[in-house]
Amino acid sequence: MTSKNPFDLSGRRALVTGGTQGVGAAIAQAVAAAGADVLLVGLRRDDSADQTLQACRTHGVQAELVTADLSGEPSTWLDTLIRDADAVMPDIDLLVNNVGTFMDVPFLEMDFATYQMTMNLNVAAGYFLTQAFARRWVSGNVSGRVLFTGSINGFLAEPDHTAYDASKGAVAALVRSLCVSLAPHGIRVNSMAPGLVRTPLTDVVNHSSAMESWMELHTPNGNVPGPEVCGGAAVFLLSDAAQHVHGQTMLVDGGMSAWQQPDVPDRW
Repeated sequence: MTSKNPFDLSGRRALVTGGTQGVGAAIAQAVAAAGADVLLVGLRRDDSADQTLQACRTHGVQAELVTADLSGEPSTWLDTLIRDADAVMPDIDLLVNNVGTFMDVPFLEMDFATYQMTMNLNVAAGYFLTQAFARRWVSGNVSGRVLFTGSINGFLAEPDHTAYDASKGAVAALVRSLCVSLAPHGIRVNSMAPGLVRTPLTDVVNHSSAMESWMELHTPNGNVPGPEVCGGAAVFLLSDAAQHVHGQTMLVDGGMSAWQQPDVPDRW
């Protein structure tokens, strides 16, 4: 008799915020391929949302969508989102806090509204969704699992990305703090931090060969990939294979964070 595949998520149900495109869609599809039902949370139902739903369903799992705008204070959307989620997919036990934004302008031009929206989406949304589900899991003795999408920017600064860098640094710290609070209840909290991947938020790379070359130069494996590279890391961190991994951030960056200063190519 063989033991269960520790990467198998069959019987689990995952809610993925920002799950209709980019890294969120890649995570949703990977989690579905591992056997979990998936509830996408997106701003609207559009072609990208429908494509992600269909891609998830090809794995024989249930996949649904609820729409919500998480850019405001959580008090304006949290109860409604939980109610809508319960209506279409109750008993969520995997939470992927992926929703986020990048809206930075030069530091001397930053305004509070832009800063606050960045913090709402990148930090507060995940904080209070985790609280809401953790309360349920603790009272129901459910071994829930939480995954945040951080960023290499939480560890390495990027010029004129002050609000974004601060928000992703907060995510890394939050994951450690939530680990300490929730691990005693059997709830695991971790984060995955991508380097540069090609998503709608990083579309400028697709339109600038100079920037693409520059980013490839600064990545040891020389690759600026699509968001699909994040799927396997997400499945690992949500699965039994990572049962003793708590409060950690896994960098998925092609080695960028390990390289102090890249070699200058001969052609330069």
